[in-house]
Amino acid sequence: QAQLVESGGGLVQAGGSLRLSCAASGGIFSRRAMGWFRQAPGKEREFVAAINWNGGTTSYADSVKGRFTISRVNAKNTVYLQMNSLKPEDTAVYYCAARLSGSIGTLPLEYDYWGQGTQVTVSS
Repeated sequence: QAQLVESGGGLVQAGGSLRLSCAASGGIFSRRAMGWFRQAPGKEREFVAAINWNGGTTSYADSVKGRFTISRVNAKNTVYLQMNSLKPEDTAVYYCAARLSGSIGTLPLEYDYWGQGTQVTVSS
């Protein structure tokens, strides 16, 4: 059964760091691009970062560029999102997603599998 499970969310002060993890199972990780999205209350789900199937290409939203880093360990079927210099506006539920394609996508509709989400709250 295809499944994505996020972990690592929590409450952090502005300027702090968190690392999110997303463990994939059911054959939806190998040779698939992976992405992170977030959704704040009352807002649409938005792109945060994505990585292609072998980790050779990454993409970031302008709002997180230089602060967040996406990476993957294919041997562990896991993708990570290292978040540094966090700001209150980063507060949201963060979702991991997998594409059937190996190339990066930046739109939610381009992804085929989704995790349940993990809450990140940044206090000022």
